[in-house]
Amino acid sequence: MQILQPRASERMTETFTGEVFSDVVLPASEGVRVQTVTFTPGARTHWHTHERGQLLFVVSGGGHIRVRGQDAQPLRAGDTVWIPPDEEHWHGAGPGTLLVHTAVSLGETRWLEPVADADYV
Repeated sequence: MQILQPRASERMTETFTGEVFSDVVLPASEGVRVQTVTFTPGARTHWHTHERGQLLFVVSGGGHIRVRGQDAQPLRAGDTVWIPPDEEHWHGAGPGTLLVHTAVSLGETRWLEPVADADYV
């Protein structure tokens, strides 16, 4: 057993649009990374994939998730979302609300281009 020490919130910039903060729960170890991410209104990830998939637990607020080629789906507190391996997607806050989710990312994350405003909700 290992008790993990809390880390300071980190502002995410290179692969996100808007103000986004990450609190690492479990650093990338054995191909698993766990972090709680806070998105300010309108903030979102870039398009990306996960080598072995990703599990999202929406803690509070609301937002959207979108798979490339499909319509955006709403996210609400209490939702759990499974994103299959290598599925291109983005997720983030709605235009008028915060979104907080805990993400369990499996394997490498491959970051793609920013989400165009036309593709955001």
